[in-house]
Amino acid sequence: MSWPRFWQTSCFSWLGWLLRPLGAVVCRIARRRFERYRQSMPASQASCPVLVVGNVTVGGSGKTPFIQWLGQGLQQRGWRIGVVSRGYGGEAKQWPQWVTPDSDPKTVGDEPLLLAQTLQCPVAVAPKRVEAVRCLQERAELDLIISDDGLQHFAMARDLEVVIVDGVRGFGNQRCLPAGPLREPLSRLRTVDWVVNNGPFRTVTQDGVTAHHPAGSAAQLTLSPAYFYRVNQPEVRRALDAFANESVTALAGIGHPARFFETLRPLVGEMDAHPFADHQAYRPTDFQAMDPQKPLIMTAKDAVKCEAFAQDNWWALAVKPHCPTSFLDQIEQRLVQIRHSSSSEREKA
Repeated sequence: MSWPRFWQTSCFSWLGWLLRPLGAVVCRIARRRFERYRQSMPASQASCPVLVVGNVTVGGSGKTPFIQWLGQGLQQRGWRIGVVSRGYGGEAKQWPQWVTPDSDPKTVGDEPLLLAQTLQCPVAVAPKRVEAVRCLQERAELDLIISDDGLQHFAMARDLEVVIVDGVRGFGNQRCLPAGPLREPLSRLRTVDWVVNNGPFRTVTQDGVTAHHPAGSAAQLTLSPAYFYRVNQPEVRRALDAFANESVTALAGIGHPARFFETLRPLVGEMDAHPFADHQAYRPTDFQAMDPQKPLIMTAKDAVKCEAFAQDNWWALAVKPHCPTSFLDQIEQRLVQIRHSSSSEREKA
């Protein structure tokens, strides 16, 4: 989601000042919820480790590309993975829903569909993620379940937590909703296993306390443009310089549209940018005001929702996520330890 201006700065704002007491209450409630979770953690609902990829701010931070990087890296090492998600934007009448590469994004949501297409792994969605976890357990043998978001979904047991931070917007004014973008106090970062910065690293303090996770447990995610592909024929690709001398229309219905436009701008001649709401449910009428003669370029998340009615000159920009191999080694090592510990406990029982 787009952030209001007063979320992005600690400078004085009348609205921010009026909402600050309410933000303090939200932070207090979030802190108490987490304390209750730590005191009585739910029993594991899965026979394999569960790793949560979430954030402490609202809006997009880069969770989906990180899960793509992590999932593909572990698959190459022989891990059988599955993904659970809330299915935000999905309009299914019944839950949980099993997601395939051919699922309707209107039913299951855009991000789960994109993950099913790119990872080719079992994916299940439900507003109550515990139900999605059970669905995976019943239909697939897995070595790891990755939860897309759900850091604050404390009904779901988890073994590891990764927080993704938007390296551009960071934590804004460092206040909780609605006075700022935080879902939880920044002190929550000290309780997770890893913090991943989508872009440059940030050193953040809150009330004089370093909020960032201890050094050595943080990593950097980079997103590099890879190629363009036709929305209605994803197998048709064009090189990154294909639109270097053309005037194009660009759209993005993601949490931070400006990041996409900044990535695309050096690759095209001229650009007419159209930001949409995150998880926008596109209809053909949304494109009537755009010049049909110009190439239309969008994100991969937008493309899965437009494929059914896309024109031949509609393209998506594929990006390649990357984190250090040493970071993947760290995660795999922890997963092996968890699996070994679980096996020892079962043998004792």
